Amino acid sequence: MSDCRILDNNTQSKSAEHSAIILRPLVGHTERPAPLDELRAAPDSHFIKTHRQRDPNVHEDDRAICLVRDGRDALVSWARQASEDDPSRYEDELRAKILSRSATGTGSWGSNILSWLRPPAPHRQVLRYEDLTTAPAVTVQAVIAALIPTLTPLVGAVIPSLAELRQADNQFFRRGRTGTHRDELPDYLHELFWSRADNRTAMHLLGYHMPKPGGE
Repeated sequence: MSDCRILDNNTQSKSAEHSAIILRPLVGHTERPAPLDELRAAPDSHFIKTHRQRDPNVHEDDRAICLVRDGRDALVSWARQASEDDPSRYEDELRAKILSRSATGTGSWGSNILSWLRPPAPHRQVLRYEDLTTAPAVTVQAVIAALIPTLTPLVGAVIPSLAELRQADNQFFRRGRTGTHRDELPDYLHELFWSRADNRTAMHLLGYHMPKPGGE
């Protein structure tokens, strides 16, 4: 799904609680200290993570960083996480997530992406997963500079490597690369993914194109 940091509704799922426990010592995760309106009025910048679609809790002028990736990879990752306790459920989880049509909460992958990126706005910046994994510091600094020019990198800050993250939890942090759908997304679910208009629109918007017959 899109993974957005609103600057100024955290996911209340087991996965969010799990990630908070893992990430707190690695990247400084903290619980939200106050209601959103108080954080908007505060002099400091606050990064609030959500996997939800953009909804009325997000004000039109709230700045946001939208971490996006190929929707097929995103759904594979989400379904793997959801079936950690019972891997035999993986394909069922994946199919259910592709078919999701909820207008609230996370929703479908395509509708989630479109909720954040349409209409386009300079204060909602896209951060691509493939850029984040190859050049994390440079990529993040460019996005932050576009939204909060006065916020500078912390001297001596260290970005955990994938190996370090996997030492903390090698199920939550899996392959750490793009293209996982190529060997983890069954053909019939690949077709189901592309059958949805919202997925096609979001993939086109992000520059990921439908494969030609007989090829990727």
